[in-house]
Amino acid sequence: MFQRNTPYQISYIFGGNFTDKIKRSISGSPSMALIAICVLSYLFEIFLFLTAPLLGNLYVQTFQFNPAYLLSRPWTSVTYIFLHNDFSHLLFNMLVLFFFGPALERRAGKKQMVGIFFTAGVLSAIGHAFMSIPLLGSSPLPIIGASGAIYGVFAALAVLEPELRVYVYFIPMRIKHALVLFALVDFLMIHSTDMVAHVAHLSGLFVGLYMGYRIKKLQEKYWRSQSRW
Repeated sequence: MFQRNTPYQISYIFGGNFTDKIKRSISGSPSMALIAICVLSYLFEIFLFLTAPLLGNLYVQTFQFNPAYLLSRPWTSVTYIFLHNDFSHLLFNMLVLFFFGPALERRAGKKQMVGIFFTAGVLSAIGHAFMSIPLLGSSPLPIIGASGAIYGVFAALAVLEPELRVYVYFIPMRIKHALVLFALVDFLMIHSTDMVAHVAHLSGLFVGLYMGYRIKKLQEKYWRSQSRW
């Protein structure tokens, strides 16, 4: 039981210097740093909506990706990644990034993981802008969220470590099978009215597949050259 007059600190409760561990984790892992940025952005977004709703709307409208303003606001193809619609949206994306981002860092390298994340994120937005009309027959709506970027991370890891065991809704399966399942669901739901950017998801997935394949081929070429010596 906590005593009112005892100066409890996070580091005391968890043991060791907890805040230093968090700082080392964020500075040592791009995935953890990206999670921190997403969480801070969401908290700031919530703070604005609670204190000044007009500023909250302005914040989202300024940094969301709106295909109608692709040329006049090109930065939004990156900034939209760090906005989220609600807590469940944020939680799901950050959980996936928490588990699979560091795994990709270990397998491909930190710089490559960051490159895949942002390339998939940007091209997810571009894919959403240019493929929504031919696929959906309607003008693409503004989007927010890191899902497309995270699909890229997940797909690249599936190429590099296809036998990796993962859990999808508590069901164990190999990551390559999970990727096929996610792709199939997005493809089947592409004409739904659930307000999910399935085209962006699939765009990020294909970017991750391509980049993962390229990294795998380069790594295999490197190891073959090393084995000759």
